[in-house]
Amino acid sequence: MDDEQLGTFVSWDYVVFACLFVVSSGIGVFFAVKERKNPSSEFLVGGRQMTCGPVALSLTASFMSAVTVLGAPSDVYRFGGSFILFGVAYTFVVIATAELFVPVFYRSGITSTYEYLEIRFCKGVRMAATLIYILQTILYTGVVVFAPALALNQVTGFNLWGSIFATGIVCTFYCTLGGLKAVVWTDAFQMVVMVVGFMTVLVQGTRKTGGAASVWEVAKNGNRLDIFDFDPDPLRRHTFWTISVGGTFTWLGIYGVNQSTIQRCISCKTETHAKLALYFNLLGLLVILVCAVFSGLIMYAFYTNCDPWTAQSVTAPDQLMPYFVMEILGDYPGLPGLFVACAFSGTLSTVAASINALATVTYEDFVKQCCTNLSNKASGWISKGLCIVFGVACTTMAVAASYMGGVVQAALSIHGMCGGPMLGLFSLGIIFPWTNSMGAAGGLIVGIAMSFWAGVGAFIYPALDINTRPLSLRYCNSSVFHRSSLADHWYSMSYLYYSAVGFSATVTAGLLISFITGTVFLPLKKMREASTPSLPGRCVWDHCHAERPSHVSSSMPLLMEGGFHSKSHDTWPHSFFPLHGSVVLVPLQKNSPKT
Repeated sequence: MDDEQLGTFVSWDYVVFACLFVVSSGIGVFFAVKERKNPSSEFLVGGRQMTCGPVALSLTASFMSAVTVLGAPSDVYRFGGSFILFGVAYTFVVIATAELFVPVFYRSGITSTYEYLEIRFCKGVRMAATLIYILQTILYTGVVVFAPALALNQVTGFNLWGSIFATGIVCTFYCTLGGLKAVVWTDAFQMVVMVVGFMTVLVQGTRKTGGAASVWEVAKNGNRLDIFDFDPDPLRRHTFWTISVGGTFTWLGIYGVNQSTIQRCISCKTETHAKLALYFNLLGLLVILVCAVFSGLIMYAFYTNCDPWTAQSVTAPDQLMPYFVMEILGDYPGLPGLFVACAFSGTLSTVAASINALATVTYEDFVKQCCTNLSNKASGWISKGLCIVFGVACTTMAVAASYMGGVVQAALSIHGMCGGPMLGLFSLGIIFPWTNSMGAAGGLIVGIAMSFWAGVGAFIYPALDINTRPLSLRYCNSSVFHRSSLADHWYSMSYLYYSAVGFSATVTAGLLISFITGTVFLPLKKMREASTPSLPGRCVWDHCHAERPSHVSSSMPLLMEGGFHSKSHDTWPHSFFPLHGSVVLVPLQKNSPKT
């Protein structure tokens, strides 16, 4: 196909793409009508009656955005199949989330993930974490909408601003009408569209390149199957260690303590369903990962003798996949539109999940703190209003991203730079029972500072390309081109280690500050209980141990922080964080307000 024929959409492509938006909106309307008589308090958590199947599909769709659909095949095309090692990171992340973080959040009965931080530490830590989450999510969501829309526009001619505004309007529409249930079921539908879109590319691409054996042979000859590189050098972009270790920390910050993930897990009817949703979601992540990797290998085999990137047929790596799709599917009206629907399914699911999560944390962490006596009806209207506000904010951020130029690259690293410190903060509360509020606050500040130092420094001083042929500086002013040792080492580390740096700095600083300022092993006078209406109560601590509250059965199993389980102990060490069902008992800091 000639270049002139590339990049054109026909009416059937627009029809197929429009169907995605129509069905997504229809799901929102359906749940708005179906759930209209349910309490408004269930709007943001789906009534806590979701099952594992749709939640698993929703989680997969939300975190496999269009950046993944377009970026992962391009990465494999340029750098090889080592991207498949992210499957190792996904496995570790899902196990840690299901077995460590979800039980704590689910049994606490909280709606906002950051509510735990106030219970465990203090209100200031909770507010700081919530603000960081809101800012990072709006920024990242805006880029997730703009980046793929720009790539598709430049290759297919698909209207840039039309796609951006349509995404924002449709996501806001079904989030506002149907709440979390609409988001989850729409994500499930969009996950199916993503898989169908990928399969279309895989089948047609394999046929165009002469079959699977031919693809494998060409990829092997081009060193695209050199997957296992055990070089421990942290400056290498993708090795076994950077992906499996650094990728685990990066994705654990996104999965383990992210409001968007935890909100859907706690919407499940039981803790078992929440865990199953995560494990089934792992299968979905691996399916999308395999599809993306094989799409990249097929694309490499197809362009093995004529690289469009080198030939400057495309101007950015993210344009490679749309360019490839238009070349192999352009003769079949509607199929290019199906792939665009696949890419935008990732965008829609990510944006919808972000809007719903942002509305939830804002309502729980700010609105309810200021207005304590809201009626059920008022709560519902405020929740819907927040969905509209954040829908507009994310769409506006996508428009602003068009004027940000290279800052877009920095924005895409926000999850890594913020996710690590957040992971460290929650780990201090859940894993290290002696951490106090000063340690948590100090650790968060140090972790954010360290990860942003590395990430922003890498943006200002990009790592040198070791494959570039050396050029002469003989007649140049050497001071202009001088790079410090810091730029060649600290700023040149793999982007996957940003989360690990933030996590390590947060935990280390948090523990040191806690030991210096006094740990929570000091005798405490009171202990706050965050409970559900069905299990009220309050405990008063006079020594290092306290009597089991009368309303808690002596046979009730207790999950204490640090992994200690007890079924018959009548005293609880105050340094632990006992949980059962929706009851949470936690020690107050010395500077916490009296209740």
